[in-house]
Amino acid sequence: MRRNLLIIIAIGLAVVAVPLLRNSLGGGTAVEVEIEPLVPRSIQASVLASGRLVHEEEVALTTEEIGKVTEIYVEEGDRVTKGQLLLQIDDQIFRAAVEQNEATVRMQDIAIQRQQMRVDNMQTQWERQKELHERNLIDDDSFDVVTNELGIAEIDLRSSRESLSQARAQLEQAEDRLSKTRAYSPIDGTVTSLDIKVGETAISSTTNIPGSSLMTIADPASIHTEVNVDEADIASIAIGQRAQIFAIAYPDRPIEGVIDSIAVSAKVAEGAQGLSFAVKISLEKTAGIVLRPGMSCRAEIFTDIVEDILAVPIQAIQVDEDRSVNQTLYHVVVHEDGEARRREVRIGLSDDAYQAITEGLDEGDEVIIGPDRVLRSLEEGDNVTPSDPEPD
Repeated sequence: MRRNLLIIIAIGLAVVAVPLLRNSLGGGTAVEVEIEPLVPRSIQASVLASGRLVHEEEVALTTEEIGKVTEIYVEEGDRVTKGQLLLQIDDQIFRAAVEQNEATVRMQDIAIQRQQMRVDNMQTQWERQKELHERNLIDDDSFDVVTNELGIAEIDLRSSRESLSQARAQLEQAEDRLSKTRAYSPIDGTVTSLDIKVGETAISSTTNIPGSSLMTIADPASIHTEVNVDEADIASIAIGQRAQIFAIAYPDRPIEGVIDSIAVSAKVAEGAQGLSFAVKISLEKTAGIVLRPGMSCRAEIFTDIVEDILAVPIQAIQVDEDRSVNQTLYHVVVHEDGEARRREVRIGLSDDAYQAITEGLDEGDEVIIGPDRVLRSLEEGDNVTPSDPEPD
């Protein structure tokens, strides 16, 4: 009987001691946590890239002839039309060459006329000699002499005609060189840069040396963004995807855009070490924003969009790695009847703020999202209480 009484007393002490022990370890004091109810959201997965604004239709004018610039008919910023005269190079030498070749052509025309008269005359003599020869009034040698002279005259006439063709070709070449002393706009657009002045020498060159570039003409309506997408992200990029572009001068004004093209091969972008692909994005609704080529910009390219999917803030997701089986598991902590409960979940698409949950939670579950230090130290069954939301 005494023994049974001792057993009952020990059980009662244990029942009282366990809660006391739990309280002494901190389990009884409710920890304040931040919670967020699980609700459907729209998730937009995106890729970030940086680049600059460029003109799709842009022409850098150069010269094929060396000469001093005598006239410039436009200024930087001027609107120009296709075929408009923009610049004149000293053409005195080229005009003289054209005049010289024109005189040569005229001389060849005269030579042909003279040679044609000689052929006609020789033809008449040959016909007379032929008639006399047929009547045996002249011998064969005399007739052969006349025949040879007619053949030589015809050959000289053909030679004169070839010389005329050569002279005309030289004239065309001289006229072509003369035409290249004048620069015309190849497109409708704006003079975006004027790289030479009157009195400076224009130089025919493919290298970037002073005088090799005259000016740049661009169509303002063709401005677009060219960004460099890292090779690790290029698989998720496709033509037609939408993007938001932020020019450096307008960091808080997103510009809508659509991907137009993706480079076939990768390259090392300026200032970067890894490989990237050039992606062109056309701009939409740029009214009220002054965009200039060369401006730095960043782009957020939306690679996938899912509507009405349960999602939690990214900071609520905790990762468990089991390296023995090379497995990665994910869990969140929820607030349930004043206690912290761990729930394993499967994750889906994510954006900058939220991660989609495909399994493990139900709509309305109260997910603990912070504070981060508290969230990382919570154990299963810890007492928690939602903190009061901060006033707006």
